[in-house]
Amino acid sequence: MTAMDEHDDRVKQFTEFRQRMNQRILDEPNQVVRRFFSLDTQTYQAGALDVKTKELCGLVASMVLRCDDCISYHVAQCRDAGVNRAEMFEAFSIGLVVGGSIVIPHLRRAVDFLDRLETGDAATPGAHDHG
Repeated sequence: MTAMDEHDDRVKQFTEFRQRMNQRILDEPNQVVRRFFSLDTQTYQAGALDVKTKELCGLVASMVLRCDDCISYHVAQCRDAGVNRAEMFEAFSIGLVVGGSIVIPHLRRAVDFLDRLETGDAATPGAHDHG
């Protein structure tokens, strides 16, 4: 497997797993889960803050909380919202300063995921679409 195949494969696996499991979760008749997913969707819609700003906030929060799935998701959403590489690295720097050196391994994986998105034509996860 080439490096490009590995790049595409990671993005594809992440996206497919997320979509499959979100659908599986939403197939359950649990209103609390459904309402939480709906709240997440509504939170990232444009309002007083635009989508780009909200996704950057989500990225920084995810870095500080050290959630690799969330980081990858928000990297993809930021990219889709028009965040350029320089803006992404400014957000990474905020996450690093707030979270400290323990964020560095997550920063590495975030940059790797961004590189994979930029070098491949793999589909990114749907924007806050839980079903």
